[in-house]
This record gives sequence, structure tokens and C-alpha cells, in this order.
Amino acid sequence: MFIYPRINPVAFSFGVLKVHWYGLMYLLSFLLGWALMRYRACKYKLSWTADQIADLIFYLAVGVVVGGRVGYMLFYDLPNFIHHPWIIFKVWEGGMSFHGGLLGVVLMVWWWGHKNKKAFVDIADFIVPVIPLGLAAGRIGNFINGALWGKITHVPWAMIYPQAGPFPRHPSEVYEFFLEGVLLFIVLWFYSAKPRPRMAVSALFLIGYSLARCLCEVFRQPDPQYGYIAFGWLTMGMILSIPMFIAGVIMLWWAYNPRSSS
Repeated sequence: MFIYPRINPVAFSFGVLKVHWYGLMYLLSFLLGWALMRYRACKYKLSWTADQIADLIFYLAVGVVVGGRVGYMLFYDLPNFIHHPWIIFKVWEGGMSFHGGLLGVVLMVWWWGHKNKKAFVDIADFIVPVIPLGLAAGRIGNFINGALWGKITHVPWAMIYPQAGPFPRHPSEVYEFFLEGVLLFIVLWFYSAKPRPRMAVSALFLIGYSLARCLCEVFRQPDPQYGYIAFGWLTMGMILSIPMFIAGVIMLWWAYNPRSSS
């Protein structure tokens, strides 16, 4: 049994300016993404220049932050957003949606690809192996904020979150850190190390993330504004992930059976 270590969400400050750990985790994720994409481009002699990668990282950052925040407001906090629209700017308090960020990234990748004459699928296959490390950094930010704790449990590694009451809970942010982050990164990194059909790497990411997210949702406390949406176990996170899984399966089949799609 563990006690949540109440970490100050503010890493450091300059006068009235406060720099939060949550924001630093996002910065870390973009730096890791830039470094690993540079490494991949050099190691596998891909047709990507350093300037292209740096430019793409900027577009991805905009997609993640704007899409993630707007997605959270629409998917998880719409009534509050309608009555207090200015809360959309309080990113440092948490409240980011992966699925919204994914939609933002999709739009930015399409826009960047259109400007730079690169196919959307080729860009996606290039960037998705490094995305899980960004997700891992984000889950560290969730843990520091003391958010997204799990259901009450009595497993030996359970954690008591004082802000969630006196009962021990699953440390679901840690589960997501390992499954959506570390494990998915290892799978995608080694899978993409060999030549694969176009779209296969992106498809595996969709399948892997959706499975990891749905599994973690089993242990995570459902969002209080929704609770369980159906069947006593279906959550909003699952509902948003199921279409990803279906799309990933279709894309993977299509990637390995191109002739049957013509």
C-alpha cells in the first residue's frame, strides 16, 4: 500500500509566472519526438531533412495542445465550457483529451503534408512510433497533478489519494504510463524498424492504443460527469477508443491486402 506523494504541480516560478510540471511534460514529449524522428530519419536513411522535422514538430505541437484542449471541453466538460468558455485557456490545470489531440494532429499532418507535398500516410507512419513516449510523459503529468486515479482496490500496489478519499485505489495513471506509453512505444519502435506496407505502422498504433486505453479504463475511476455510460462498465474513453480499434483493423487488413481493395 502506498500514499500519493502530493507533488507540487508548479515546477518553478518567475514572479507571477508559474511553470507547471504538466506543461513541462508536454515540452519534454515534443523534444523527445523531435530527437527520435531525427534519429529514425538518419538511421533508416529516410527522405526527411532536419528542417522538415523541426517544422513538423511545431505543427504537431499546435495540433496536440489545441486539439487536446478543445476535445476535452467537447467530450468531457461541455456544460462547464458553455457557461465558462474562458476555462479553455487554463491548460496548466490539466483537462486534455488524447482523442481530441489525435484529431488535432490529423488535421495538422494533413495541412503540413499538403504544403510540403508529402503523403498523409507516409507522414503518419513516420511519426506514430514516437507518439507513445509523448503519451507516457503526459501520464506522468497526470500523476503529478494527482488526477485520473483508479477505482478502489486492495491490490498490494494500491495507492491512497487523499484528495479522492481514504480508500486505496488503482494507480491508473501508472498503468497508462506503461501500457499506452512504454509498452506501445517498444512494440511500434521494433515493428517499424523493418520495412512494412504503407499504413501498417499507423494501423498498429490505432489498434495498440485503443486496446491499452480500454484495458486501463477497466481500472480507472470513470469521469464523474458521466460515470458509466452503459452496461455498468462502458466509459467515454472506451466509446472514443472503439472507433480507433475498428479503423486500425481495417487499415491493417488493407495495408497487407492492397489488391483486394482495388
